[in-house]
Amino acid sequence: MDLTGAQWRKSTRSGTSGGNCVEVADNLPGVVGVRDSKDRTGPALVFGPTAWRAFVGFAKSTS
Repeated sequence: MDLTGAQWRKSTRSGTSGGNCVEVADNLPGVVGVRDSKDRTGPALVFGPTAWRAFVGFAKSTS
């Protein structure tokens, strides 16, 4: 998947110490990218919008 043009933002749940951080790119049509902010050139996970909304909804319900 080509994520050129992705605008990555750090999760609001990530700490400010630079530790365990997740970045999300939701500006691309039809996909949401997720990557480790410590390895920006490494692999990224890609989700469809429906799957991403389901994941976020579940994460919010368990926190």
